[in-house]
Amino acid sequence: MFFEPKILYRIAEEEVPTEDYEIPLGKAEVMMEGTDITIVSYGMQLRQVRMAVKRAEEVGISCEVIDLRTIVPWDQETVINSIKKTGKCIVTHEAPVTCGFGAELTAKVQEKAFDYLEAPVKRVCGYDTPFPLVMEPLYMPDNRKIFEAIKETVHY
Repeated sequence: MFFEPKILYRIAEEEVPTEDYEIPLGKAEVMMEGTDITIVSYGMQLRQVRMAVKRAEEVGISCEVIDLRTIVPWDQETVINSIKKTGKCIVTHEAPVTCGFGAELTAKVQEKAFDYLEAPVKRVCGYDTPFPLVMEPLYMPDNRKIFEAIKETVHY
């Protein structure tokens, strides 16, 4: 089952293939190579990640950005290898912190890459509360929250 947020059709910033193509299940894409911190995300949240990474670059922080592309199955090898390289990790998604997919990601990172971590894994997610649609901008983890998490984690 695939979910596509309709907003992606209106705000696409990259070229979208016009011919048929496939995305391999369980294979992440390293969108940006970096050395200071790994940021793992998927879906619509990657737009916010890219904006936060631009701000981080302005202050001299090099971010590696991983797009999971699929979450079941997900590409553990790419994520773990990236964290072994950078030593720091942020997981961000739109779902609430509690029971969001980031909980699975961080648990697996602790299990497979604990000895390489130089800071706790930081989650930047939605709040653990129902919210009215009109309040969505306050609920969603935006680029400002991600940028603050980047600075906090890098300078841990």
